[in-house]
Amino acid sequence: MAEMFDIVIIGAGSGGCNAAIRAADLGKKVALIEYRKSDGIGGACLNRGCIPTKALIRSAEVYSLAKKMKAFGVSSDHVSFDLKDILTKKDAVVKKLAFGLEYLLKLRKVAIKKGEGEGS
Repeated sequence: MAEMFDIVIIGAGSGGCNAAIRAADLGKKVALIEYRKSDGIGGACLNRGCIPTKALIRSAEVYSLAKKMKAFGVSSDHVSFDLKDILTKKDAVVKKLAFGLEYLLKLRKVAIKKGEGEGS
């Protein structure tokens, strides 16, 4: 027997996840269809676009500020960066946000399905 849902949302990017959460908050039984070859919950923005880029930019900003600290009366013998650590930090930010998003969906009993969807 097939599962029945009030609402089926195609796409687990930021828009789809927000729609699923809102619909579930309104008492609807919701399925969220995530493309089986996708980046994962949160879509491209969370997994390989906006969020990772912002994490990398923040590391660059901190490094740049540290290079200018003498102008603020702060000194250090050596300011450097480790690309491996920066990428690890970026990955941790993405993982934490993806985990939080999945938690919010599961808390609201949104069924997450892998596959492809088609509207009518």
